[in-house]
Amino acid sequence: MTSPQRYISRRSAILFAAGLGLAGTLAACGSTSSTPEASNGGEATTAAAGPVELTLVSYAVTQAAYEQIIPKFVEQWKEETGQEVTFNQSYGGSGSQTRAVLDGLEADVVALALAGDTKKIEEGGLIEPGWEGETPNSAIVHSSVAALVTREGNPKNIQGWEDLARDDVQVVTANPKTSGGAKWNFLAAWGFQTQTGNDDAAALDFVTKVYQNVPVLPKDARESTDVFFNRGQGDVLINYENEVLLAAQNGEELPFVVPEVNISIDNPVAVVDANVDKHGTREVAEAFVEFLFTPEAQEEFAKVGFRPSDPEVGEQFADQFPKIETLFTVADLGGWEEIDKKFFADGAIFDQVQSKVGK
Repeated sequence: MTSPQRYISRRSAILFAAGLGLAGTLAACGSTSSTPEASNGGEATTAAAGPVELTLVSYAVTQAAYEQIIPKFVEQWKEETGQEVTFNQSYGGSGSQTRAVLDGLEADVVALALAGDTKKIEEGGLIEPGWEGETPNSAIVHSSVAALVTREGNPKNIQGWEDLARDDVQVVTANPKTSGGAKWNFLAAWGFQTQTGNDDAAALDFVTKVYQNVPVLPKDARESTDVFFNRGQGDVLINYENEVLLAAQNGEELPFVVPEVNISIDNPVAVVDANVDKHGTREVAEAFVEFLFTPEAQEEFAKVGFRPSDPEVGEQFADQFPKIETLFTVADLGGWEEIDKKFFADGAIFDQVQSKVGK
């Protein structure tokens, strides 16, 4: 396996600079560290003697990938250090997972649906600023785009975003207040207007029409899928592309459309600084995050439908991903801080839309 560039975190640099005084602090926090030894990149590596547990908190649809990746990392870590590592895993709506971590779920690593959720944990004092620069690709470990899943035979002839605003179409999507995936859905529909030459007024009118066609707002992507398939509600489900690709691999061929105007659904990963220092798990947590960017892990993400962040792995799996004509990012919409303030804060655009449609 090709080893990735090994990143020395800014936090690790601080630890090094703090020297013996900080080492005493770590010992008091229950660190399992022992004698440092040099690694390939010159970074100090600590071989811990006893078993260690990591808690990974992620959003619902990543589980299939991590079930394949974690055993590979566990094996590699055992070979490199002799240490046993086990994982506690938690999956759910990204917004709900974010609140759980802020409320005391002691994640060592968070892999959430959007950087905005990770930023909230940073603002809560658990992740130190600058985490985006501590891993490759600005911490974006994989991405996806929005897909429109239709009923068999596509009886409503849904071909793109514009069809979601028709009077005869019911749309299933989750609540952006609790679901990271639903935020992406909302922003994709908004960007369909603003990234093709229309202004905010036109975008507001369009998304209002779309949400008039949304009969219920499930709390996360998994519940949306349940509403659409098991309860039979709606004509179209806005979903992640990776979800429909994974379903196809499992023999569940779903009719779907990937709109030519789409948003790059960028998914970050980060070490939760306060918790890894409390648990004495920083070294293995940082190593796990680095492992996620290796070709070995990137291939596992691609196998379950995520667009990998590694360009070479992306080329390897290019045939399974439709080309997007107009692909925009959160940066094109002002970045997450501006987006949350403009769209999802109390009283902001999403609440205004909900008020207009009477929900």
